[in-house]
Amino acid sequence: MATKIFVNLPVSNLNRSKTFFEGLGFTFNPQFTDENAACMVISDAIYAMFLTRPYFGTFTQKQICDAHENTEVLIALDAGSRDEVQQIIAKAKELGATIYKEPADHGWMYQHSFADPDGHQWEFAYMDESQFPAS
Repeated sequence: MATKIFVNLPVSNLNRSKTFFEGLGFTFNPQFTDENAACMVISDAIYAMFLTRPYFGTFTQKQICDAHENTEVLIALDAGSRDEVQQIIAKAKELGATIYKEPADHGWMYQHSFADPDGHQWEFAYMDESQFPAS
């Protein structure tokens, strides 16, 4: 059974992507980072691999999606609090992200989203499962 996940995303400017996500507080594993790829550490078991578009193309025979025009994946990550979600989104916007959707407050879950400079959609959510409505 799998124990780790690597989400691979094509990017047009690898250094810009690294700078953007470092600005949000993420780090990169230098062992899997070079001029073609950067391995962003999300947790001990979750990683985002940013691959230059030409390098990404070596892994697929399909056309590479333009995330500014099409959505192929929504990347959702949890946050420790509603305030943390708001801080992340504010920082992302400050770093050049696009806010593509207003925040949603479901009572037990608060979520807000942004698109990174390559158009990939990231969602951060705080969930208080003790407030989850009973079935």
